[in-house]
Amino acid sequence: MASLLESGWQYLITHFSDFQLACLGSFFLHEGVFFLSGLPFIWLERAGWMSHYKIQAKNNSPAAQEKCIVRLLLYHFGVNLPVMIFSYPVFTYMGMRSSLPLPSWNIVLTQIIFYFILEDFIFYWGHRILHTKWLYKHVHSVHHEYATPFGLTSEYAHPAEILFLGFATIFGPAITGPHLITLWLWMVLRVLETVEAHCGYHFPWSLSNFLPLYGGADFHDYHHRLLYTKSGNYSSTFTYMDRIFGTDTGYRKLKALKSTEIEDSSELKNN
Repeated sequence: MASLLESGWQYLITHFSDFQLACLGSFFLHEGVFFLSGLPFIWLERAGWMSHYKIQAKNNSPAAQEKCIVRLLLYHFGVNLPVMIFSYPVFTYMGMRSSLPLPSWNIVLTQIIFYFILEDFIFYWGHRILHTKWLYKHVHSVHHEYATPFGLTSEYAHPAEILFLGFATIFGPAITGPHLITLWLWMVLRVLETVEAHCGYHFPWSLSNFLPLYGGADFHDYHHRLLYTKSGNYSSTFTYMDRIFGTDTGYRKLKALKSTEIEDSSELKNN
């Protein structure tokens, strides 16, 4: 497996420049993973499949979904791609490389865990700032146009927010100068995580059912349903920041209430 991966990587670095791989390669990898993981949730919603796993009963109209896709393409090519191009010198200055040998899995895993923790911390505070009155009205309200989120709405935001919260995602790799393959893996995992958090479905196989500190769709969906002053649940990936700073109290009360209702319903059925 390792030799096959190295052979494939050897092909990439001999046929493309570092700039092409780091900028264009990263961009098109992001687009592929993002749309391939996000589009199925539009089809699920339109077809009504697995509706018993849907968190909210309300559906988005096809026009609203199409508006999201068009805006995303505009923002991705007009904001994301230029950011990748202009940040390339920073990453190379900090030591990012694409050459062989590939890093060990211990190094890759350590860096990925560090990126997730750091990103979640920065995102939490940045997200809370965006929920202040002026910034919410003029910037963050764009993302909250979709009170019933679906996978692709994860990156639907004002260009200023894309830059502001995007900083949380790139800061870890920018200060550590990882191998490009680590950067790609981080990007893929981060995209899959944010799409899942906005997907609008809570499945039996959802990660939040198995990882105690992982937020997931149920945690973030609550954030979209409420008014900006009362929403809470500001973290991107984990739940402990909201728990520590008391910004998940409404969510936890709702979960406790639902749990009590389920228990009462079970007791009535058994009697």
